[in-house]
Amino acid sequence: MTPGSRLGVGIIGAGRVGPVIGAALAGAGHAVTGITAGSDRERVDAVLPGVPVLDADEIVRRSELVVLAVPHEQLAPIVAGLAELGAWQVGQLVLHTDPAHGLGVLAPAAARGAIPLAVHPAIAFTGSTLDLRQLTGAYAAVTAPAAVLPIAQALAVELGCEPVVVVDADRPAYGEAIATATQFAASIVQQSADLLGQAGVPAPGRFLSTLVHSTVERALAAAGRGPGPEDELL
Repeated sequence: MTPGSRLGVGIIGAGRVGPVIGAALAGAGHAVTGITAGSDRERVDAVLPGVPVLDADEIVRRSELVVLAVPHEQLAPIVAGLAELGAWQVGQLVLHTDPAHGLGVLAPAAARGAIPLAVHPAIAFTGSTLDLRQLTGAYAAVTAPAAVLPIAQALAVELGCEPVVVVDADRPAYGEAIATATQFAASIVQQSADLLGQAGVPAPGRFLSTLVHSTVERALAAAGRGPGPEDELL
C-alpha cells in the first residue's frame, strides 16, 4: 500500500468496534465491501449505512484488507477456521484490533500468504458515530512485520490516530495495561456510585463526573512527568 492507495475493506465483527473502523476507513476513501451479521443491524446501519451483510468467507474473498474486530476469545478460532476453508489470499492484508493479541494469532492466515497487522485504537468504543471524533487525535498501538510496518502505521493514521509501535513480544503487557485502565476504572466508578446512592446522593453518576474527570486528568499529567510531591492526594 502506498499513500493514496485505496483498498476494498471487509469487516468481520459487527459489535461496537468493527462498524466504526469501517466508517473511518470509508471516510479515508476506502471501499467497504461488506460486514458480517450482528445482533443490532439498526445500530450498524447508523454507523455504516448501505454496506452488505455477508458471511465471513465471502468477505475475505472480496477484500484486499480484512479487519477482524471480534471478541478476544473468538479471534483465534475465526482466523484458523477461515484458513481451513482456504479463504485467505496471498498478499491480502489481515488486521485485528485486539489489544492483547500480537501477530501470532494471525499465523494461520500468514501461512497462506496473507500479511498480518495488529492495530488497536486506544479509545473506549461506544459503537456510535461519536467514536469517529474520539479516533481523531487518539493513539493506536501498531504491530507488524518490519517490512510492512509503514502500511500498519498508514492505516492507523487513516483512522485518525497517531500510531505508536508496540513490538510483538510486548503485546501481552500492552493488553494487560489496557485491561487495567478500562476494567479497573469502570469498576471503581461503579462502586463509588453505588456507595453514593446508599448515602442518599441523587444522580451519583453526574455527581462524580467532574471529580472523576479532574482526577483522571491529574493522574494522566503525573504519569507523563513522573511522580512528585504535588501529586499526593489532599
